[in-house]
Amino acid sequence: MDAVIKKLMPPSSYMEKPVTDRPSEAEVEAAVRTLLRWTGDNPNREGLVDTPKRVTKAFREMFNGYDMCPAEELGRTFEEVAGYDDLVIVRDIKFHSHCEHHMVPIIGKAHVGYLPDGKVVGLSKIARVVDIFAHRLQTQEAMTAQIAGVIQDVLNPRGVAVMIEAEHMCMAMRGIRKEGSTTLTSTFTGVFRDTPEEQVRFVTMVRS
Repeated sequence: MDAVIKKLMPPSSYMEKPVTDRPSEAEVEAAVRTLLRWTGDNPNREGLVDTPKRVTKAFREMFNGYDMCPAEELGRTFEEVAGYDDLVIVRDIKFHSHCEHHMVPIIGKAHVGYLPDGKVVGLSKIARVVDIFAHRLQTQEAMTAQIAGVIQDVLNPRGVAVMIEAEHMCMAMRGIRKEGSTTLTSTFTGVFRDTPEEQVRFVTMVRS
């Protein structure tokens, strides 16, 4: 059912800054103390007394993607490109995210390419978009589609290609406990979706 709901969500659900309903810091700290007790430890012992405050601060940083609009990051473009209209790729964009199922880390790298149609965007903006989506609770599949979707919708290039390689700590730290296994996802739009040769060219350039 979740997959069906996500498929029907409009583009604005990932292009805009989410509407959040955050509890107070005091509520968050109380929740962390409860979790510390759940682990079997004592939240009042010396090493854990300040842990609720530290976790609250860390969560604000790790999940600051909810405070940002990825579409705004792509708003400024450049048209003075001397007629350049070939493939632009930003490879090996390292990121840390968190699995929405267990809230444990996803560690990986993204490769993002697009075929411009008269305008380009600053390369750091692409990395910024990756970080915005990474700093939200995620599935790798959704994150891959979101990055491609917002670049396609905002820049309107001839095509976008996104590939993500990541290790999921929910597989490495719990459950099946298979350390070192990676998950690979890709999304193609426009020319990349319709032309297998362009997909091959993107993958070849990423792997070279």
